[in-house]
Amino acid sequence: MYKNILVPVVFDKDHETQASYAVARALADKDAKFTVAHVIEDIPDYVTSSIPRDVLASTRREAEASLAQAAKDLSGAAPKMISGHAGRSIVDYANDNDIDCIVLASHRPGFSDLFLGSTAARVVRHAKCAVHVIR
Repeated sequence: MYKNILVPVVFDKDHETQASYAVARALADKDAKFTVAHVIEDIPDYVTSSIPRDVLASTRREAEASLAQAAKDLSGAAPKMISGHAGRSIVDYANDNDIDCIVLASHRPGFSDLFLGSTAARVVRHAKCAVHVIR
């Protein structure tokens, strides 16, 4: 079983966070470490320059609070906020932190995924560890 499991979460209704947690628990070694992560996509400077700083700060605080609550739902999990492109940042975090399994919820792919690729597809293609995709 796995000893260091990363569970990326998205705060919407299209991703099954609780199902990811159940799979993570089932795959975990007795003394496994869990990390619940959320990726905040970088916003280009030309966009942030027109958004009031307090709005950006408030949005980040809300995301951090949601992440802290999400981590509480997986007993013993540590929350981790990551900035950057979702797929690339998840893979980089996993590589840098000796993650041996990523449990990732995915939405049903649509036509746009054929051209752009989904976060789950990018993680599956590039991760050096095991990846379990939940649908």
